[in-house]
Amino acid sequence: MELTLGVLALLEAKPDKAAEVKDFLIGGKTAVDSEPGTRTWYAFQIDDTHFGIFDTFPDDDARKAHLGGAIPRALGEQGPTLLAKDPDLRTVDLLAVKHEQRD
Repeated sequence: MELTLGVLALLEAKPDKAAEVKDFLIGGKTAVDSEPGTRTWYAFQIDDTHFGIFDTFPDDDARKAHLGGAIPRALGEQGPTLLAKDPDLRTVDLLAVKHEQRD
C-alpha cells in the first residue's frame, strides 16, 4: 500500500529538559511499534533543544488512529513539563516516496 499522508511534529525542549525529551522520543518507538497503520516513524534531534517526529501512513484512518494514540497523549501530559512551547504539529500530504527494496 502506498504511503500518502504524514505528520510532522516539531518540539522545542526547555533548556534543562532536552535530555528528558530525547529519552521520551527514544522510548516512543515502543508505542508506535504496536500501531499497524503507522508505516514509518522517525524521531530526530535538530540541535540542543529542538527535536521532531515524522511519521507516514497509507490513509487518513491510520493517521487519525495515530493522532489519537499513545505518543500524542503522552505529549499532552508531559509536554508542559518538558517543552518550552506547544508542539508545532502539521499534517502533510506526501508527494513522492522512495521505497528501497532489499532482498
